[in-house]
Amino acid sequence: MDKHEIIKLLKSQQINPTRQRVDIAQLLFERPRHLCADQVMNELSDRGLGKASKATVYNTLNLFSEQGLVRELCIDSGKVYYDSNTAEHHHIYNVDTGELWDIEARRCPSEMVPNLPAGTTSVGVDVIYRVKPQNSYK
Repeated sequence: MDKHEIIKLLKSQQINPTRQRVDIAQLLFERPRHLCADQVMNELSDRGLGKASKATVYNTLNLFSEQGLVRELCIDSGKVYYDSNTAEHHHIYNVDTGELWDIEARRCPSEMVPNLPAGTTSVGVDVIYRVKPQNSYK
């Protein structure tokens, strides 16, 4: 996505396209990605896209998540990734390397869905398979 498309996308979601927000969006939307806030900050710096404070990066990622531009993946209490693929899908997470891979939602059987409590409706399902190398001793 080029800068003009990013600005148009942000405006369509009622997001003010500041320089930092546009820079962060360019990183996220150049291809399907899973990035944590620290990775976003490092890539901004590595690419010379300007400096953004940690607070700005977190606030922007949270705003993008709230507006449905990215999915927030809470891997564990200390690790949150932001997924630029918002289509229905699930994940495999390597606990040793931190790598994440997408799995098509249709590859997870619908029989896994439980009976929901009365008066509720499903708003989404996130399945994360955690894996590690067979030789790993952790």
